[in-house]
Amino acid sequence: MKTSAEIRKLFLDFFASKGHEIVASSPLVPANDPTLLFTNAGMVQFKELFLGQETRKYTRATTTQRCVRAGGKHNDLENVGYTARHHTFFEMLGNFSFGDYFKREAIQYAWEFLTVTLALPPEKLWVTVFEEDDEAADIWLKEIGIDPQRFSRIGAKDNFWSMGDTGPCGPCSEIFYDHGADVAGGPPGTPEEDGDRYIEIWNLVFMQFDRSADGTLTPLPKPSVDTGMGLERLAAVLQHQHNNYDIDLFQRLIKAITDLAGISDTSHTSARVVADHIRSCAFMITDGVQPSNEGRGYVLRRIIRRAIRHGHKLGLKEAFFYKLVAPLVAEMGDAFPELAKAQPLVERALKLEEERFADTLDNGLKILDQAIDAMADKEIPGETVFLLYDTYGFPIDLTADIARERDLTIDIAGFERHMEAQRNRARSASQFGGGLSESLVIDGETVFTGYDHTQQEGKITAILVDGENVAQLHAGQQGIIVLDNTPFYAESGGQVGDLGEINSAGAHFTVTDTRKQGKAFTHIGDCKHGSFEVGQTVLAHVDEQNRQATALNHSATHLMHAALREVLGDHVTQKGSLVNAQRLRFDFSHFEPVTPEQLREIERLVNQQIRVNHAVETRLMPIEKARESGAMALFGEKYDDEVRVLSMGEFSVELCGGTHVGRTGDIGVFKILSEVGIASGVRRIEAVTGDTALNYIEDSENRLRKISDLVKAKAENVEDKTAQLVQRTRQLEKELESLKAKLASSAGQDLAAEAKDIQGVKVLAAKLDGVDAKALRDAVDQLKNKLGSTAIVLATVEDSKITLIAGVSKDQTAKIRAGDLVAHVATQVGGKGGGRPDMAQGGGSEPENLSKALDSVTDWVASKLEN
Repeated sequence: MKTSAEIRKLFLDFFASKGHEIVASSPLVPANDPTLLFTNAGMVQFKELFLGQETRKYTRATTTQRCVRAGGKHNDLENVGYTARHHTFFEMLGNFSFGDYFKREAIQYAWEFLTVTLALPPEKLWVTVFEEDDEAADIWLKEIGIDPQRFSRIGAKDNFWSMGDTGPCGPCSEIFYDHGADVAGGPPGTPEEDGDRYIEIWNLVFMQFDRSADGTLTPLPKPSVDTGMGLERLAAVLQHQHNNYDIDLFQRLIKAITDLAGISDTSHTSARVVADHIRSCAFMITDGVQPSNEGRGYVLRRIIRRAIRHGHKLGLKEAFFYKLVAPLVAEMGDAFPELAKAQPLVERALKLEEERFADTLDNGLKILDQAIDAMADKEIPGETVFLLYDTYGFPIDLTADIARERDLTIDIAGFERHMEAQRNRARSASQFGGGLSESLVIDGETVFTGYDHTQQEGKITAILVDGENVAQLHAGQQGIIVLDNTPFYAESGGQVGDLGEINSAGAHFTVTDTRKQGKAFTHIGDCKHGSFEVGQTVLAHVDEQNRQATALNHSATHLMHAALREVLGDHVTQKGSLVNAQRLRFDFSHFEPVTPEQLREIERLVNQQIRVNHAVETRLMPIEKARESGAMALFGEKYDDEVRVLSMGEFSVELCGGTHVGRTGDIGVFKILSEVGIASGVRRIEAVTGDTALNYIEDSENRLRKISDLVKAKAENVEDKTAQLVQRTRQLEKELESLKAKLASSAGQDLAAEAKDIQGVKVLAAKLDGVDAKALRDAVDQLKNKLGSTAIVLATVEDSKITLIAGVSKDQTAKIRAGDLVAHVATQVGGKGGGRPDMAQGGGSEPENLSKALDSVTDWVASKLEN
């Protein structure tokens, strides 16, 4: 029996022998592709190659691509665990031709790999082609010699692929495995095709045409090939299993789960769900996704919580999910070393999320059970679904999952009504400044010259006002100028766009921001005087002081990133940054606050590298060579074949297109201002450099000097002197509290004699001076003990603020409630109050009315006793 690992290696080695470049799996988060939530097919990382927007050194490639289908258009989440072949995570084996070979070679390679390398019997394979693709049919039937009885022509619905409504498209050829006559189902294309007898294992897509808006198909100048084969399905075939969960990839994981649960049933649906979900969750976190309430993070949270709920069904009430990372690494870490490297990070993220959800899971399930018991029909109300979502963190599909298990449905429409407010907030469209929107297309390309120049002549290629192309820009107008070349850096990689000015004879334009729109650089700002027109040659001048201050912070960000990894560990990766002339902000993956000692060490390391005064070197090199050299690539960034590698000695080597200092010593000094958590597993550091850091240090020294003067100590002794003063203050506060308590007790004893007897109840309402709320409360307790059946209100006033405490003996709370009593007094002095039947507190802001309010207590109590 071939293991999944052996199958994976056989596939890659086979296509490598056919001249294919083995390309590593891309991350689950597609780089620069907002149309996809997750990578869901092997071709995703090659999309720009197929579109002709990118070139690489190879024209043939093969991959084993990790994929997730658990959100958006491609969502298999609800079927996971209940069917034989649905997964949230799977591996797609693929071979690709970018204008190199086409149908003949693709078909020959597929047949050779299946029937020779894997030795699958030809009579167990069934082939389909697009009904109009005679070329592919002839290759299969006449050249390969496939049995015509095991061959079908299928319509466009299943056998014609397209990237979208327009663009590259073409026919497909699919290969199915026949599990035998003892399994229900008919051949592809027949009414019985939905059975499980014939299972698709490989799809060969022939990108042959370019589809126009009117549907016309034009042959592509360089037709290409995109194939995909699910490793799990292929392993099931080769391991003689009909259910994917029975293959080795899953069985060892399922065994780890059942061992944790102390059960022996390895076919338990919940065990299968958990085994599937640990794969998708672990790889999502490895690729930079963190649990959250939006976007990819919410999909991750949904899957984690679904896994936890199924763990509960297995009897796993304590945190367990994170314990499955180690068995997963043992199974897949060799094929995906990034998973093994991220193991501590993944375990910590899962454990934190599990502990967070465990607090509300049981309560949420109780609410759901109560709602189900009260239902008159078989539909869970939308209000309950929303309550579980909003209060207990139950994703709607988790509630739907539970409903399905109990043969119930959920009121989707009702849930949507409750969610409408949140939806409206989420629908806000992204809009850039200066009338520049994401949907706007600007023709042309700007050449960036700013690495070497801060001043450059350029020709205006476009002018925009309020998002519309215009021929001229006049004084007093805000707008956008696009140049054919520019020294202005456009916002990218966390670095803000340059500021400056664009001038011509008699005209001046102040640039307040620079951004990219496609391949064009847009200079956003105001025309101060004169006018500009398309085609005019102008002089662009960057604000050099602002550029240099920004460069200090950007270069320091690189040093800090390296220092964070050295101090905290290799799990630290960048999650976002902002670099401007004032400061730097850096978000990074870490699961606990950075200690003051660690912050000091990070700061020390950065300043040490500044003093070493490394030359800051940039080199252009192929992306693969850059990675081999150890250069850090930022998560989620899309890089060209040739990249810019920025080095500061051996301490920091990263891919970066920003502007930087010439030597690290130019940074001067680095100072951390703050460190906070901004999301689950994500921390943020803000810091300053250069003159701003020196000013911060000087301000700190001035504050220290003022404190030294206040406490009458030298700067070097101020810490000890302050500690002494704090200790003395605490001692005096305790003494004062004790004195106030004695004062209140003494006053209370004196007041006891003033209590009036109303129908056997001692009623007392009085004002005490010089006591706080605690002392007042203690006095009420003492008077209650002394007076027996009683109703008491005591008040104190400090800085025109009234504090009221009411107490009622327990034998009288049926008729007199302390909360009502204190509220009666508080409303008369401009306040409010409430509390327990036997003790309550209130306040007010009208001390001039206090005496009258206290005098009213006796009559109020008498009225209650009469009722």
